[in-house]
Amino acid sequence: MIRKLYDFTMGLAARPQAKGFLAAVSFVESSIFPIPPDVMLIPMVLAKRKEAFKIALICSLFSVLGGVLGYVIGHYFFQLIGEPIIAFYGYEEKFARFADSYTEWGGWIVAFFGLTPFPYKVITIASGAVSLNLAIFMLASVLSRSARFFLVAWLLYKFGEPIRDFIEKYLGILTVLFFVILFGSFVALKYLF
Repeated sequence: MIRKLYDFTMGLAARPQAKGFLAAVSFVESSIFPIPPDVMLIPMVLAKRKEAFKIALICSLFSVLGGVLGYVIGHYFFQLIGEPIIAFYGYEEKFARFADSYTEWGGWIVAFFGLTPFPYKVITIASGAVSLNLAIFMLASVLSRSARFFLVAWLLYKFGEPIRDFIEKYLGILTVLFFVILFGSFVALKYLF
């Protein structure tokens, strides 16, 4: 089933209405859909490199708006909708651990996982379920989702097709490394000054 959805989503990228489809996929991926918008973003940018940043903006904007839907699902409909979605992806245990950490680290969790290949919908639903401050959620979502999609678009714009395999293979590892360095810097500053 996932493979069919993946192939269907890839096929949308080649259609004349691809930007509208990208907006829709970006929106629903942030709350319920299992295929990330990168599946459309990458071929669309490669096909129209001059529009790379416009495509990244569409992806970012609708991903964040879809994240608000995920937040609403978690906040108001967690038992009815949120728990079955999290169970579908097999993240019940991970969700329980995340919920415990949200009190102190919620904004950082959203920022970190918004950049990674980890299913963003789990984070949006979790944020609503634990009532993470909406302003913090929005700020972290805007920063992380924009950084992710604009970075992918910029790399494709700059290097074209050869960078595609690199992005698909190493984006998650590079994101983790970036956050380790960023978080380590904050910790070092706290204890040094």
